[in-house]
Amino acid sequence: MTLTEPTSRRAATDAPLITPLVERWSPRAYDPAAEVHPDVIRTILEAARWAPSANNAQPWRFIVARRRTPAFATVHDALSGWNRAWADSAALLIVNLAEVVDPDGRARPWARYDLGQAVAHLTVQAQHEGLHTHQMGGFDAAPISEAFGLDTSLDVVSITAIGVLGDAAALPATLRERESAPRLRKPLQELVLVAE
Repeated sequence: MTLTEPTSRRAATDAPLITPLVERWSPRAYDPAAEVHPDVIRTILEAARWAPSANNAQPWRFIVARRRTPAFATVHDALSGWNRAWADSAALLIVNLAEVVDPDGRARPWARYDLGQAVAHLTVQAQHEGLHTHQMGGFDAAPISEAFGLDTSLDVVSITAIGVLGDAAALPATLRERESAPRLRKPLQELVLVAE
């Protein structure tokens, strides 16, 4: 079985989960020719829109950059380290922003948490649509903020690469090893501190 077959990286769960969660993983090898149809982009963003948030504030914003556009180049150039080496083959780079200050200047302390929920919804919907996602924290936020004219109420929290699974053999050797490494998670009993 090759890494281009989505079922090859299925999670070995201790309880039954829905298929998009079992099949979700974070590849670095994307098909550099595959595109994501605008209707599918709209669908995954709609999933994010319906995420829960404190006081229904919906403090998430997104910059959607499609491959071969100036926006994509701007986001890609802000990536650091290994992220820059592989993310150019993704069909989309989505910048995930948290509105940390409301229009009246009051802090929104739960904005980053709420954004995380929205991105999780987006990720699961993308998986359902036959796409793969990879969350990135290695980037320089300043050039993104400057290029897109973001004000200080918006924090660049993460970037999501989205696309169709590609050939892991095209990756540099170090990344190829990571692409095929076993998928591991801490045991559930280590994560749940109290369950009465």
